[in-house]
Amino acid sequence: MSNIYSKRDLEKLFNLQKMRESLANVMVNKDIAGRYYQEGAIKAVCDTFDNKHRRKALLVMATGSGKTRTVVGLCDALLKKGWVKNILFLADRNALVTQAKRSFVNLLPELSVTNLCEDKDNYNAHCVFSTYLTMMNCIDSVHDEEGKLFTCGHFDLIICDEAHRSIYNKYRDIFTYFDAPLVGLTATPKDEIDKNTYEIFELGNGSPTYGYELAQAVQDGYLVDFLSVETELKFLTKGIVYDELSDEDKEQYENTFVDEDGDIPEKIAPSALNNWVMNTDTIRKALDLIMTNGLKIDYGQKIGKTIIFAANHNHAERILEIFNSEYPKLAGYAKVIDNRINYAQSLIDEFSDPKKLPQIAISVDMLDTGIDVPEILNLVFFKKVMSKAKFWQMIGRGTRLCPNLIDGVDKNKFYIFDFCGNFEFFRMNKGKATPNLICLQGAVWSLKFQMAYKLQDIAYQTDYFISLRKTFVDDMAERVRELNRENFAVRQHLKYVEQYSDIQNYSSLKFEYTLIVADEIAPLILPYDDDPKAVRFDALIYGIELSILAGKAYSRRKTDLYKKVSAVASVGNIPEITAQKDLIDRILNTDLIERGGIEDFENIREKIRGLIKYIPVGKIIYETNFDDEIMDSQWNESQLDNDDLKGYKYKAEEYIRKHQDEAAIAKLKTNQPLNAEDVAALEKILWSNVGTHEDYANEYGDKPLGEFVRGIVGLDMNAAKEAFSVFLNNTALDSKQIYFVNQIVEYIVRNGVMKDLSILQESPFTDNGSVVEIFSDLSIWQSIKKAIESINNNAVA
Repeated sequence: MSNIYSKRDLEKLFNLQKMRESLANVMVNKDIAGRYYQEGAIKAVCDTFDNKHRRKALLVMATGSGKTRTVVGLCDALLKKGWVKNILFLADRNALVTQAKRSFVNLLPELSVTNLCEDKDNYNAHCVFSTYLTMMNCIDSVHDEEGKLFTCGHFDLIICDEAHRSIYNKYRDIFTYFDAPLVGLTATPKDEIDKNTYEIFELGNGSPTYGYELAQAVQDGYLVDFLSVETELKFLTKGIVYDELSDEDKEQYENTFVDEDGDIPEKIAPSALNNWVMNTDTIRKALDLIMTNGLKIDYGQKIGKTIIFAANHNHAERILEIFNSEYPKLAGYAKVIDNRINYAQSLIDEFSDPKKLPQIAISVDMLDTGIDVPEILNLVFFKKVMSKAKFWQMIGRGTRLCPNLIDGVDKNKFYIFDFCGNFEFFRMNKGKATPNLICLQGAVWSLKFQMAYKLQDIAYQTDYFISLRKTFVDDMAERVRELNRENFAVRQHLKYVEQYSDIQNYSSLKFEYTLIVADEIAPLILPYDDDPKAVRFDALIYGIELSILAGKAYSRRKTDLYKKVSAVASVGNIPEITAQKDLIDRILNTDLIERGGIEDFENIREKIRGLIKYIPVGKIIYETNFDDEIMDSQWNESQLDNDDLKGYKYKAEEYIRKHQDEAAIAKLKTNQPLNAEDVAALEKILWSNVGTHEDYANEYGDKPLGEFVRGIVGLDMNAAKEAFSVFLNNTALDSKQIYFVNQIVEYIVRNGVMKDLSILQESPFTDNGSVVEIFSDLSIWQSIKKAIESINNNAVA
């Protein structure tokens, strides 16, 4: 057992269980989360926790649709119903943590909050905001007079922001440590084998707890649609081909790329552009397209707020330099914003202010997510994006509404200039998965374990290989013994930590053990005091050796090794390098890398690893000015219906919302009783057109179809008032009784039915007293009750 509840955890748990009320008819504070989908999301999570008895929920909501407001509304509901006391909000960046805390403070001012990234001595608030890394460090280090503060039962709800990015890496132990319901937030779920968001939340693919797509948000008028300007620049598409250059450019090419032997490459690959080759005309043509065609404000005199997503810092600086050269009168219009700028946050604040410059932010990673600037009118993809999640996060920077932005007209669209084929890439495939991240030393430990497994083979039972395996095992066991058994993450893997602290347990390894330790041990291995470049070189060589043991090719690693040794060889007059001159020559000028065995590569690793530190930092950047050309530029409407939220629940609810004029649905909304034909029509819609009877039953059980539909569309206000008109128009009723009836009307308008009358024993119905106190004449109350039952019955044929 890795953790147990503390005494105060148990006391809090028992108290909550006594206080806890049903979430069946939860009232959402519309001042916090007033949009229909926000209320729908909150009720879906409450239903998951209360009726379905699940402890995990995933909200998939378009960037800009108010995910934070939604979870604030959820927390408000759960606090009022006695389900939670302590809340943890986690995000992967300080800016997101700060932004979320600000929203909670504004919307729930009475809730005590703290940001662990800033308030280092304030740990006792009921709502704690933190990055994953900060919380990892705080779990074991923060204590009070009763001992560890952040025990496994301390929190009653955990909110995981941008769940698609953060839940898969080494911080996953946070979620297995804390014993609390988990709500994940994301705009872009990814159905990938190695990190399936839905799987983690125990949901079927494409079926989040609640989903609200960008397409729906645009249709509803809550977010803004875009046009993509997809442009093919010749060099970015085909590379720089020597034979296709003008005579003048060929001369520049020869002078720039000739090597020490007088040879020149036939072509510079497209991947080199904006990486180590900065071609002025390529950037100039891109900027001209943006400045000419980008959306403008101030009657066309000023380009609207624009983000250019650059490939790297050097690229960003070069874009700025060329912009200032091309547009000398627009001083201060463009600024680079990345993590190399000491005052980056103040630049972000200035960019976020519509009255201040810069108008153009040239960003390297910093503005991809988390920034909320409604005034953004243009986005520029000047780099390739391989992650679908990141791609849609970046698009989300432009989707916010902004009234009166363009000469008194509301913002109704934004442009995306794509110079690197990102839209085409994501049309053709879903993007590439990102592997789980562990520290470099953990990766080396895992490689050694795999080699120790391979070296058990009879073919390697020689003195050299037996000794090599023993060296690996001794080092691995020592690394595991160094782990702190009291650390919360280590305790969750204690079985395997104890097992692989003992050298004897490495004596007979099986293949499945290599898979187990990759998950259970490798992520725990601590960084040690060694040059990271040398450790990275170790990983390269061990990868080659493992390929040899597995009988696989290692051409990419061979190329990497050759490049590193060449870089070492280029550094002169260092005695340590000179001492290894013969070995370096053999690596570079013979077939040693091609024919070498494990003993050869171990020798290379031992002799060269200490020299890697001398390789100069940074790449040589070539600045060129070859004439580039725009081969094609297409303006395309967005294709928002491609998002992967097509589970039955989503499709059923979306259909009902979009087809409220169909006869059966319109009857339900206007409180008209259904007949057999209406029921048949609903069955055809929900059991044939949208899905199957089994799909409906799996999602909604035996809930009557009419009741389900009414819950989506609500009840028309006029129809509701008509049903209660005898009471609302009764001049004999006093103000308290009229207020009570109006509250019933508002509830049914929102929820469609009122099945559980126990809700009438809660606020706002009881604001003026109980039912008995308000209606001394119980016959009036009985008549009101019959009106409620009549409305409910009209939803059930």
